[in-house]
Amino acid sequence: MGVLNITPDSFFDGGKYVEKENILKHVAKMLLDGATFIDVGAYSSRPGAAHVSQEEELNRILPILQLLTSHFPDALISVDTFRSEVAKKSIELGAAMINDISGGNADEKMFTTVTSLQVPYIMMHMQGTPQNMQDNPSYKNVTQEIMFSLSKKSTELKNLGLNDLIIDLGFGFGKTIEHNYELLKNIDYFQHLDAPILTGISRKSMLYRPLGIEPKDALNATTFANTIAIQKGTSILRVHDVKEANEVILLNNLLNKLV
Repeated sequence: MGVLNITPDSFFDGGKYVEKENILKHVAKMLLDGATFIDVGAYSSRPGAAHVSQEEELNRILPILQLLTSHFPDALISVDTFRSEVAKKSIELGAAMINDISGGNADEKMFTTVTSLQVPYIMMHMQGTPQNMQDNPSYKNVTQEIMFSLSKKSTELKNLGLNDLIIDLGFGFGKTIEHNYELLKNIDYFQHLDAPILTGISRKSMLYRPLGIEPKDALNATTFANTIAIQKGTSILRVHDVKEANEVILLNNLLNKLV
């Protein structure tokens, strides 16, 4: 899953993909490099990001969806939003999937909306909101607590009739560096939920801060983390660097054929 941030303030590429020409070039490259999905976000979820109104989010994302679906009619577009109305309008414009960082917590209508739309739904775990999630994240047992939360919501969605659920542990969303590494180590535990696992760890602070580097220098660390994630049972990698992530997948597949 290739990331397309059309926000001015995302942690890695904020403001880089605002002009239509740059957006089209970036998406074309990601697809050429092997992206299966393009994930479009119009609300920055970096820690401490400014809140954006629903109207502003719609004004940002709907024209870009029209642009992408007209230029890349066969591409599978995922929309990164926690608002049911944004989800509904995005699917109506040709998006194929909803990626909800709040796991349904931010909008009580999200579960019923995606069920009625019958589109794949990525349910992520987040403690708090983007504005406060890193203030003081706390768990007695991070793996068990997130497993319990995702399991409970998975059952709710199944009972509503949702067919296609994907889970995301939410690396960096209300977790310390230690929490993140415990989750990375235990990704395979979440296969008990019987749903594909998406891992979004690309260039995040859990990778670059321990190394004393910046996000722009964290590709090598990202490749390491993506390799672990794939070997632990991740089905989808959400990344900024599609070519390099695809190489991880191809080499891991080759290794598995020999095991």
